Amino acid sequence: MRSTISILLLLSSFSCLAATNEADLRLLLVTVATDPTDGYDRFIKSANRFGYDVKVVGMGQEWRGGDVAKYAGGGHKINLLVDALAPHRNDAGLVIMFTDSYDVVLAGGPSEVLAKFGEFNSKLVVSAEGFCWPDRSLANQYPKVTLGKRYLCSGGYIGSAPVIYEALTSSKVGDLDDDQLFFTKLYLDKDFRSKHNMRLDHRSHIFQNLHGAEDDVEVKFDENRAYAENIIYSTKPLVLHGNAPKGKLKINQLGNYVPDQWNLESGCLTCDGDMITFGEKSEAEYPEVLITIFITKPVPFFKQFLSRLDNLNYPKSRLNIRIYSLTDHHDKAIQAWIETKSQPVDVILNHETEAEARNDAVNHCIAVSCSYYFSLDADVVLTNPDTLIYLIKQNRSFLAPALTKHDKLWSNFWGALSDDGFYARSNDYISIVKGERRGIWNIPYVAHVYLIKGSLLTRHSPRFDDSNFDPDMAFCQFLRNKGVFMFVTNRADFGRLLETDDYETTHLHNDMYEVMRNPPDWEAVYIHSNYSKNLDRNTTVAQPCPDVYYYPLVSTQFARELIEEMEHFGEWSGGKHEVDSRGFS
Repeated sequence: MRSTISILLLLSSFSCLAATNEADLRLLLVTVATDPTDGYDRFIKSANRFGYDVKVVGMGQEWRGGDVAKYAGGGHKINLLVDALAPHRNDAGLVIMFTDSYDVVLAGGPSEVLAKFGEFNSKLVVSAEGFCWPDRSLANQYPKVTLGKRYLCSGGYIGSAPVIYEALTSSKVGDLDDDQLFFTKLYLDKDFRSKHNMRLDHRSHIFQNLHGAEDDVEVKFDENRAYAENIIYSTKPLVLHGNAPKGKLKINQLGNYVPDQWNLESGCLTCDGDMITFGEKSEAEYPEVLITIFITKPVPFFKQFLSRLDNLNYPKSRLNIRIYSLTDHHDKAIQAWIETKSQPVDVILNHETEAEARNDAVNHCIAVSCSYYFSLDADVVLTNPDTLIYLIKQNRSFLAPALTKHDKLWSNFWGALSDDGFYARSNDYISIVKGERRGIWNIPYVAHVYLIKGSLLTRHSPRFDDSNFDPDMAFCQFLRNKGVFMFVTNRADFGRLLETDDYETTHLHNDMYEVMRNPPDWEAVYIHSNYSKNLDRNTTVAQPCPDVYYYPLVSTQFARELIEEMEHFGEWSGGKHEVDSRGFS
């Protein structure tokens, strides 16, 4: 008799779904977000891509759930949802899917979600992960699984609206209480779990949590489409959740491809969206840009660096330049260059550390309300004069041109981070560096040159000082912690980075000795501009007299500096048949 009653109770628990034709079910995507971060914007765009009906709860309100990136918390999320979902508590034909938003990308549409939800034969499915958090003492109370992740993660769940509301109102929760512990206790309550056949998505059919599973998910390509696949379970999850710090790095990488961001045939599919067009704008209508130049040590070919700065295709009246120099090696070149300017250039020489100099530059941009902040290190070779306007047109809050050292994979950005926050190579890094994949890429670290909207600096006041990291790493960590996306683009060729290690400054003309370390820059200065014409078979080489051939080889600058270098050395051969003391001892 008891078994019959149990069966009847179980069957009745599915009555609200059974009474509704599966084809008539409606899906409402719900998220809690109080701040329109870069991650939130990405989430909304992915939802719009698939035509989700989205309900955003809490936007513009003060977050009272604590710092969930560091501590347990998030109960405020549940309390916001209770109020927002009350109108749907009796809607048996509505399926509600909740996901976080700042670190979530949707990879499939509503019909796919409903179909996979139906396969669970459950009224409440919650995502799963490999860690029992925040109370590890509860681990042994979880039902065992033969394959898949065992423990609950409250970053994603789906169920019928009445059951979702019943779960959210099953007990009181404080704003600072932990929302994951709240759902964990519900799942471990055998009566509640049995009543609604509450299940976990152990093998990521719908929800993929990336914490501890970063290597489980790879980007795959099917015809003209990129998708994420869990290679452990051979599933194609529809909701990608980058929980925990490493998970957030992984979701940023996946978000470069999914959904419909980049494919093998067409490359970047969204890079031209939201672009700024200048059209017939007058010079006065161009945004003002603060260019900050950082010279942290002597660098080769510095005069050429200044010349390229002059050649940037941007209205000079809309540029303000500040130079921060931590070395006196280039003082004469700076002064000579400033004397050619019609507008003032600020030179700041009194900072003791690089971090102080960079902090001062950011603070100055905030103080003068600059529209854009263009940070440029002296080891950057911008061969593309359209670099600045190109970056502005792309309309990103933070965008850097991708640069590499000559004939090396060493670049100004990293595709991934190690556990201790240093360099790690992402699986697409080489393809991006070599230009085999062109696009705009969300990356965790960039240095040397980047363009930032002034509004971003005003909002976050980023810092470069951290005792554990170099200034560039501290800066990027600060922005990552604030949820700011840093992008690098290799859609165009912008230039390269100089090799500055072992740069010798003991000669009269130090750049003459850079032929092996920086050959392109050396050749541009010291090889005659018409030299390559002599390699053309059809070129007629001038003969001033029989058997004497005249052709350009080196530049006038090379000839002059070579003579000066020899004169400066000051030890000429004596012209006698004796051992030369300059080369032998």
